[in-house]
Amino acid sequence: MRPEPLDLADDATAHAVHGVGLRAYRVEADLIGHDIPALHETVADLRAKPLRWLGCRVDGVPVAFVAWTDDDGIDIDRLCVDPAWFRRGLASALVTELLARTEGDVTVSTGADNTPAVTLYERAGFARTGSIEPVPGLLVATFELQRG
Repeated sequence: MRPEPLDLADDATAHAVHGVGLRAYRVEADLIGHDIPALHETVADLRAKPLRWLGCRVDGVPVAFVAWTDDDGIDIDRLCVDPAWFRRGLASALVTELLARTEGDVTVSTGADNTPAVTLYERAGFARTGSIEPVPGLLVATFELQRG
């Protein structure tokens, strides 16, 4: 299942991506023991973001996606896999495809206690650059992949 661009202007795609995100972020929230703002986003919120999207589809329906901005370097905004599709290499495939389609340094952040995501980024060559606490009790790990 090769990652391909996703168009959130398509209603079915947008609603499927939204559902995948909600299910994936619920798992992350449980892992890190903290609420995640993305759990409160609507389809309209997703569409309003200036993001580029790649996804993996099964029977035409997205089951995993990565979204990023590329204004000043590449910043991965979100990477989600439907829990029913965990541990099948989809997140790695999405990161690999994103890196193949873009140039320049890449940044990303994730819950510091989200061990699967931290491991994924480290295996992909990202270096941890630090931690931030955007709200009390939520520790977020920051990463960068320098490709310059």
